[in-house]
Amino acid sequence: MLRRQKEKIVAEINDHIKSSRLVILTTFTGLNAGKITSLRNALRKAGSGYRVVKNTLIKRAAHDTDLQCLEESYFVGPSAILFTDGDPLGPCKVLKEFIREHGQIEIKGGVLDGKELSSDEINELASLPSREVLLSKLLFLLEAAKQRFINVLAGIPQRLVQVLEAIRQKKGG
Repeated sequence: MLRRQKEKIVAEINDHIKSSRLVILTTFTGLNAGKITSLRNALRKAGSGYRVVKNTLIKRAAHDTDLQCLEESYFVGPSAILFTDGDPLGPCKVLKEFIREHGQIEIKGGVLDGKELSSDEINELASLPSREVLLSKLLFLLEAAKQRFINVLAGIPQRLVQVLEAIRQKKGG
């Protein structure tokens, strides 16, 4: 590659890293072009990008970004970079599913909103329910609390009526 091409790639990756909430470094050893393309397409549907790049270029692009905090050991061997500026759970789920099906990718590590993530933490992210599921559970809990409060308020007049009825029966009237 010419120096200008390398500088352009470094600038593009640097822009992606700076604008992304989640950046993940992976290996891609053993994947053919077709499998990498299918992974890219799946990640694109999840609002992410995936790019195979030389480690030296990733290191240069990571300078003065959140990705700079990753250990030097992450930049060894063949590397690809995943980046997303949207919901971080979607790409993690896609990556985990792809690894389960093909098993030829290994997650090295990543950064989420400036915090370094290990491969185990990224797998935990992939295990979380989606945002929509969490919101529906929250809505259910809020609705249940409101219903319980209404039942408590409705119980006060009922008890008063029961007490008055008991007093009426005791007096015989």
